[in-house]
Amino acid sequence: MQLRGPQLTLRLPDAADAEALLALAGDPEVTRWFSWGPYRSIDEPLAWIAAQAARREAGDQLDFVIHHREHGPVGVTGLGELSRRDRRATVGTWLGLAHWGTGANAEAKALIAHLAFAICGLERLGAYSNPDNARSTIALERVGFTREGTLRGWHRHAGRQLDVHVFGLLRGGWATLPMRDLPVAAIGRPPEAWCVGDEVPAA
Repeated sequence: MQLRGPQLTLRLPDAADAEALLALAGDPEVTRWFSWGPYRSIDEPLAWIAAQAARREAGDQLDFVIHHREHGPVGVTGLGELSRRDRRATVGTWLGLAHWGTGANAEAKALIAHLAFAICGLERLGAYSNPDNARSTIALERVGFTREGTLRGWHRHAGRQLDVHVFGLLRGGWATLPMRDLPVAAIGRPPEAWCVGDEVPAA
């Protein structure tokens, strides 16, 4: 499936994206706060891409390449930690350094929120940030996520247990935010594992 906004399209990753993802996530600054990376060889993005179809169908991860209409692939965003029973998931996003502060994050979050609430039928979208990653915290709050607390020793990175801030966005809150008004064209639909609401729209 695809989600198209004014500047960005979220589309499923393909092997042809590997070179671009290697260049973007080969920068240590981009992956500084992640449990993976930076990419050092083409085999790493290729392995990630190859695993995506099975992960989508299993309801494990629903990731998209963020494709800018002028610049091509600029990063990745997607849903994870799905609970069908509780109708919630989390969002994660990363962008190449050149696309920080350009509005790409806000549009990508608006597109993924549309997927979560309008298409998948979720009631809650969560997110995490490292307490030392002020840029990520500010970006989440700017688009409408509420900081709800801190999980101590939640994330292991570079041999250390690190805290994370927890954020949430509820369906009712999303309906009142400016991101809700972004024009979105949805093409296709997610795998059934991700469609949890009572009135999930047909393809």
